[in-house]
Amino acid sequence: MEFGSKKALKLLLKKYSLFPKKRLGQHFLIDKRVLRKIIKTANLSSKDICLEIGPGLGILTQELAKKVKKVIAVEKDPQMVEILRRTLKDFSNIEIIQGDILKIEINFLKTKPRSFKVVANLPFYLTTPLIRKFLESPKNQPKEMILLIQKEVAQRICQENNILGISVLFYAKAEIIDYVSKKSFWPQPKVDSAIIKIIPKKLPQYINPEFTKKFFQILRAGFSQPRKKIINNFVKKLNLEKKEIKKWLEKNKIRPDQRPQTLTLNDWLKLTKSLSNFSSTR
Repeated sequence: MEFGSKKALKLLLKKYSLFPKKRLGQHFLIDKRVLRKIIKTANLSSKDICLEIGPGLGILTQELAKKVKKVIAVEKDPQMVEILRRTLKDFSNIEIIQGDILKIEINFLKTKPRSFKVVANLPFYLTTPLIRKFLESPKNQPKEMILLIQKEVAQRICQENNILGISVLFYAKAEIIDYVSKKSFWPQPKVDSAIIKIIPKKLPQYINPEFTKKFFQILRAGFSQPRKKIINNFVKKLNLEKKEIKKWLEKNKIRPDQRPQTLTLNDWLKLTKSLSNFSSTR
């Protein structure tokens, strides 16, 4: 298929009597510059195994296959899978799996954690749950993720003033590589996108499952009402008296009247470490 040709995409879909499905977030990349940027950012080698989610018509898939040992492409739409298996049949290093990535166990990759890369033009609805799926389980963590996602979500991920950003930064480093105009897709979405690179980091030894559970319990409590003072959010959500919470916050040099978006990742970590000195959460 001629890359970047909207006409070619339309003709291919017409051949199979198909139309892009809005409910599956099917917006196909038609900008060569963006494709090259994704490939360059992924820093691919002939030894790499790549997992692509939502390959659609295989535009990114075939470019990945030219660079890596193997591409595993997971596509939810069975009709797209039919097209992929026909148009990519000449590539011996592409495995196409039909299914919902959120319901599939990642052990089908048969690789060790951090030994594969995720490279994908993600449907917008998949972004947050998919990132969580890969970061929250050590068995699922890739070496890195290079994702083309909604611009606003990418910006939130790279900031410490919201629950999504703190959640991602707890596990990984995140960086916006470039912004992508909505004109780079067909059909054209309503918003611009961004290429983001997420690299899981090695966590300190004190961050064990018990600590992680407590950390996210505190984080969710703190952000339960983002515009409210953090002391009031904790009073409602944690099994502590207001005076105990005030001491807890002040010990960690956090003012009781601060809003949760003013706290950094390090603040949330310190709160988690010191909570046991006061009481236990519900």
